[in-house]
Amino acid sequence: MKSSIALIALALPFAVPQTVAAQTGADNPTSVANEAAPLPATSEEIEFSADSIDYDFENDVVTAKGNVELDRDGYKLRSDQVTWNRKTGVVRAEGNIRSISPDGDTAYGDNIVLTDSLRDGIVDNLLLVLDDGSRLAALKGERFADGSLALDNAAYTACAVTTEEGCPKNPSWQIKAVKVRYDPIKKRVSYDGARIEIFGLPVIPLPGLSHPVSFENRSGILVPNLRFDSTNGVAVSLPYYFSLAPNEDATITTQVFTEVAPLVSGTYRNLSEKGAFQLTGYATYGSRIPTGAGGPLPDSERDFRGYFATSGRFILDENWSISQSARLVSDRTFLRRYDISDDDSLRSTINVERIDDSSYFSLAGWAFQTLRAGDPQNRVPVALPVVDYRKRFAEPILGGKTQIQFNSLAIGRSEGQDTQRAFASARWDLRKLTGMGQEITLTGFARGDVYNSEDNALNDTAIYRGESGWQARGIVTAAVDIKWPFIGEAFGGTQTLTPRFQLVATPAISNLSVPNEDSRSVDLEDTNLFALNRFPGFDRYEDNVRATYGLEWNLNRPNLRIDAIVGQSYRLANKSNIVPEGTGLSERFSDVVGRTELRFKDIVKFTHRYRLDKDNLAVRRNEIDATLGSNNTYAQIGYLRLNRDIGEGLEDLSDREEVRIGGRYQIDKYWSVFGSAIIDLTDEQEDPLSSADGFEPVRHRIGVAYDDGCLSLGVTWRYDYDDSGDDQRGSTFLFRLALRNLGV
Repeated sequence: MKSSIALIALALPFAVPQTVAAQTGADNPTSVANEAAPLPATSEEIEFSADSIDYDFENDVVTAKGNVELDRDGYKLRSDQVTWNRKTGVVRAEGNIRSISPDGDTAYGDNIVLTDSLRDGIVDNLLLVLDDGSRLAALKGERFADGSLALDNAAYTACAVTTEEGCPKNPSWQIKAVKVRYDPIKKRVSYDGARIEIFGLPVIPLPGLSHPVSFENRSGILVPNLRFDSTNGVAVSLPYYFSLAPNEDATITTQVFTEVAPLVSGTYRNLSEKGAFQLTGYATYGSRIPTGAGGPLPDSERDFRGYFATSGRFILDENWSISQSARLVSDRTFLRRYDISDDDSLRSTINVERIDDSSYFSLAGWAFQTLRAGDPQNRVPVALPVVDYRKRFAEPILGGKTQIQFNSLAIGRSEGQDTQRAFASARWDLRKLTGMGQEITLTGFARGDVYNSEDNALNDTAIYRGESGWQARGIVTAAVDIKWPFIGEAFGGTQTLTPRFQLVATPAISNLSVPNEDSRSVDLEDTNLFALNRFPGFDRYEDNVRATYGLEWNLNRPNLRIDAIVGQSYRLANKSNIVPEGTGLSERFSDVVGRTELRFKDIVKFTHRYRLDKDNLAVRRNEIDATLGSNNTYAQIGYLRLNRDIGEGLEDLSDREEVRIGGRYQIDKYWSVFGSAIIDLTDEQEDPLSSADGFEPVRHRIGVAYDDGCLSLGVTWRYDYDDSGDDQRGSTFLFRLALRNLGV
């Protein structure tokens, strides 16, 4: 039955149907079962339904029993019984009580006493479930007309209190307080005498605590961070979050150390219809030891130290966009000293791009800041401008696809070689399939280059200098590439065996007459085996006539995939070969390169890349990356050895050897342990400039973590073995505590 009760002084005939009033008389209570009071709904009325309604005419009391539901202005109440005293305006609900506010907050209790607005009242044994799923429980609570709550001896948690099977459980954490206030308008909970309990143990007192309880971003203190390292001592970070607008925010963090001056950092983020950008800064004033200094304190300097970074991208229209990033630091060890970054160089760039279905245009600039010890900043290049345009023609030319490219750049150094370069190129590709299944690709390529360089003698590496002044060169290449795949059943799956042969012809090029800025790290590997030019970049181009041959094999079966490739190339002539010894390309027959990849379900991932010496099959490059296990429990290993025996003068091609190991073990549903290590295995024979002795740990870490989606905590021990200026080797202990709705 559904009824309406006006909450103003109404005459009795308007409170119940006229026919019922006439039958009962005025001196006896009236019982109305499954009937409705057909009054027009207004904001001054309560709509209700119940199995039965009794009206006491003498005391002016209405009693509703059985599945009682009341609704006024979005405030809803459900219980087994509701008594409304029309004289006092008091509404009392008893048994299986549930009260819902217009915002979706739901309160449960044993006994609720409300005013007839259903907004304010007192609740015994209150349980309030907020719209984000968090809970407030109290022995007694009072709700006021504005919807706010004051709770006595209360507890708050954002964690689930039941298992997946519906059985009750204790929350991972909860906040208990003598007094708790909840503001539904601000969506904020504040406490008096609060303390946090984790796994039932009181661990942290939190005087003056308040926090938001909604999915919206709100200003406030985030969870502090605690760490210790042997350089800075104990560090406590206290971040404060500012919600400036729905599309912008900021975070200011103060870090206090026991051994050094405090550090202040800030981050500002903005998101608009056109794009987004972010600003980050760190600042302190303290002592630092210059990189390469011989002693500790006598060589220290007190000065401003800081770091600034910005990044952003804006979409101007459907084709045009602009992006930028900048990173600047006061000195070379600041980032490592305060554990911000391990980068050994910082890059700043700006780029304007236009992209459509068939063309690409870019106008960019690049700048770098070196953080390497002994690397002079005045030799580090600035590239501005860098222009690149590419166009792919939709209509075939002679049956093939054609693409053109225009590119130019200017590289300058404050003390060093300056280079300007421009080129225009065109490439034509025709792909055909024969009746026997061969895939044949014919390629034609032509490019014209113009260079201008100054102060070439300041380049320490002779083969990178080129000739001063204006230089020009032309490049023409013709190539044919043939693949012949054979497909059949094997090993319970499908295998594909593909022999491949490529012939590339390029007339002799005056490579050494032009500077080499972007083609230095040349090395033969599986990714460039069949490339027209095995040099990276544009400044060096491989000439002569060569044949490249290889074999690709693929096996696909349920839950298993194996891919492998192996190949080699042969040069018809080897005159004027500019490729350095040890790269695998310096003689007529190249070294043998290959790659093997194996995937078994999501359990095994294995990749092996290698290069074998053509004369004695010695391993010149050996690279292994392997992962074994699931997403929760796994082991990883990475190994790299470059044994190329290249001369000391080419810093971009030095040999090295290292191993990386890591893993994670899921102890149970929530607990896990993890660890990793990096070890430098390089010795003097591989790299005379390396300080490693063949087994030099770089870094290791070990930790334990707990995460149930509501509580996340962990402890990590890390040890760094590198010394550079005031970035000293030593231990770092990281402590993490994150609570849902409290700063996360």
